[in-house]
Amino acid sequence: MDLQRLNINKIKAMSVHVFTASGLVFGFLGLLATIDGNFVGAVFYLAFALLIDGVDGTLARRYNVKDHTPNIDGIILDNIIDFFTYVIVPSLMIYKFNFIDESFKLPIACLVVLVSCYTFINKNLKTNDYYFTGFPATWNIVVLYFYLLDSSQLANLLAILFLSVLTFIPIKFTHPLRVVYLRKTTIFMVFLWCVTTISMLLSSVESKQVFYLWSVINLYFLLISINRTFLTKNT
Repeated sequence: MDLQRLNINKIKAMSVHVFTASGLVFGFLGLLATIDGNFVGAVFYLAFALLIDGVDGTLARRYNVKDHTPNIDGIILDNIIDFFTYVIVPSLMIYKFNFIDESFKLPIACLVVLVSCYTFINKNLKTNDYYFTGFPATWNIVVLYFYLLDSSQLANLLAILFLSVLTFIPIKFTHPLRVVYLRKTTIFMVFLWCVTTISMLLSSVESKQVFYLWSVINLYFLLISINRTFLTKNT
């Protein structure tokens, strides 16, 4: 047995876990930014956490972490971080930034936390072709849309209630990196979404062209969900 090679492989595997865990650090920084009333700062910290979440699975498979660190459950680690960055911090953002009327913002924030628990305990969350079944608790994206669209408190309330119901309904949502169908196109659209979203967040002057492009990108993802839910029979 090549002990030196074994140790190097274990170090690489442990490094992947540390990389994954760093998402929680960015989530905590996002929490602090939220407490300080810095919405844009919180969004960027959560974006870093989302980026880590998007690539750590590929790294885990590349370096075979299951075999080289058998006592560490990367799935549990990933779920802990996702619940914090996708649910807990955005719930505080819903409360802190008054996206909901004062009378409802506390119970609505608590509702988001409660319904999201089902997402993380649902054994059938993903289909065989890696679509999510039901709304996948991406509340970090939802609060971003509230901000970018400058939607009313009533519209935000209805949207949260609607998405909470969709948590329990088998509507399909694409995983932007793992779904094979139109993967290259989807990844390109994710890139464009990131560019246009950052532009909208940072620009002091509203650009209709950027907004229209951003809207078309969102329509693309909506159509993929509709196609997979109603026109495709895969499970």
